Amino acid sequence: MFPLRDENPTVRTPAATIFIIALNVLAWVFLQGMGSEIPLARSLCLYSMIPGELFGTAPRGAIIDVGENLQCRLDHTFTSISLLTHMFMHGSWFHIIGNMWFLWIFGDNVEDSMGSLRFVVFYLLCGLGAAGAQLFTDPGSLLPMVGASGAIGGVMGAYARLYPRAHVTTLIFLGFYMTTVAIPAIAMLGYWFIIQIASGLPTVGDTAGGVAFWAHVGGFVAGLILVGPMHRQDYIDAHRARGSRATARHRLF
Repeated sequence: MFPLRDENPTVRTPAATIFIIALNVLAWVFLQGMGSEIPLARSLCLYSMIPGELFGTAPRGAIIDVGENLQCRLDHTFTSISLLTHMFMHGSWFHIIGNMWFLWIFGDNVEDSMGSLRFVVFYLLCGLGAAGAQLFTDPGSLLPMVGASGAIGGVMGAYARLYPRAHVTTLIFLGFYMTTVAIPAIAMLGYWFIIQIASGLPTVGDTAGGVAFWAHVGGFVAGLILVGPMHRQDYIDAHRARGSRATARHRLF
């Protein structure tokens, strides 16, 4: 299932969501060379999160693969800050476009519930929660981890809690047949969360590269929890008063 749009109008301009998307795009263009081989490999060396480097199990000077016939030497220069920088790096055009689309669909409404400054803090905390979940599953891994999807998972978790009845128009693939259907956010996002868990279980202890499913799970759970203390009920009330059919009877649980 792929979300196309939601029926959930906002009260305020999603300035922070736009700002975060812009930062990701700027990083992709100027730090990662829009996916060009050498800049992309260099960005993975410098700004990705590598669990083994972060915990010190990978010695200084260790060599890791970051692409086909491309390697880098770990020098521990950006070890701690990589907990933040990895959230703004991506591995391909498909990776960044998909992540930014999900952020655009769900981020504006979550930002509308707490304001721009709180949303930035919320987003970064969800990204840290996502990183922690992935680190916990394989603390000695030498696989570089990049992507905003863990933090965006937190946005999706918050959306599921705030606006469970909001309808999301979703593209559904049924073999060679595609169709669109408007379904409640809780159904679409709940399905996504279950898929992340089911996909993550076989990857525990796996040394091959792939999707960081446990970062998605950790981010989603962090968002579910953090939106409780970080939302503003007056903003929720204003959002509901906007006339959204999806939030007409909503109260935060």
